[in-house]
Amino acid sequence: MPPSATLVTPGQFTRRAELYHQLSQLTMAGLPIVRALEQLERNPPARSFREPLQQVIHGISAGGTFTESLQHSGNWISGFDLALIDAGERSGRLDAGFRVLADYYAARARTLRQVIGDLAYPAFLLHAAIFIFPFIQFFTTGNWLRYLAQTFGVLLPLYGFVAVLIYAGQGKHGERWRAFIERVLHPLPLLGSGRRDLALARLAMALEALISAGVSIIEAWQFAATVSGSPELRRTVHAWLPNVRGGQTPAEALRASGRFPDLFANQYSTGEVSGKLDSVLTRLHHYYQEEGTRKLHAVAQWTPRLIYLIVALIIARGVISIYTGYIQQVRDAGGF
Repeated sequence: MPPSATLVTPGQFTRRAELYHQLSQLTMAGLPIVRALEQLERNPPARSFREPLQQVIHGISAGGTFTESLQHSGNWISGFDLALIDAGERSGRLDAGFRVLADYYAARARTLRQVIGDLAYPAFLLHAAIFIFPFIQFFTTGNWLRYLAQTFGVLLPLYGFVAVLIYAGQGKHGERWRAFIERVLHPLPLLGSGRRDLALARLAMALEALISAGVSIIEAWQFAATVSGSPELRRTVHAWLPNVRGGQTPAEALRASGRFPDLFANQYSTGEVSGKLDSVLTRLHHYYQEEGTRKLHAVAQWTPRLIYLIVALIIARGVISIYTGYIQQVRDAGGF
């Protein structure tokens, strides 16, 4: 799914997941990245991947790194993907980065597919209600303009609102916009905390990979904060990095920032003191990954149900309105 896409589908996420899954399998089997890319270029999950893969192969053959070649291969890969791949390349664990990206896009495809499936029936009911209730009045008056205003006059603004929401959620926007969206979604139950949990999971995963590969703790935190995909976490980490350079430990900086959950800060401090930071970060990655996935799954389940309830109330209001109007007409005609 290219960052410039306005509308994404589960199929696009699935093909992106398959791309990274195959790269993970090939690099885990010991193939150099160029040979892995050549294998994929011959049989890509989507034809649209063939040309950018050729450009990446050419860039690496010309002496560039994998990340640099990706950056110069066109607008087909998101900044989040680049950050995670860059961290994997620096840590020598590209296969792990590919595996995380494959799981990430597969989960997004499943969630989007579930939401679309669950929304199909409420959307049908909403359209039926919008077209049927005004039709009763149109049947008696024959006023086409009023009928169109009562139907498409409602649907078109609704379609526009949905399109704006989809556009606002795309990853192509700059960090200021993504930070604004993060602040808006943060107070929302489940959705805000679920997104934050997944950001912490990505941060812990990247941090463990970089530290295990021998990258300095300061550089590891810089890259891991970018990989998290959260502008708030990235700003927080970059704000306290000068203190770490001045002699403060990352555990102390974590506590002083007040922006990380107590569980994360306490576990990190324990790993730092015990010398088992790699295993602690692995546990934190799995914990926050499971928590974030569970919360977003709950959002995907309950959002269509809430919309269904709203649609049912709209239909009930329309039925009551028709009934009361009929009763009023009978009274005016002297039937009661």
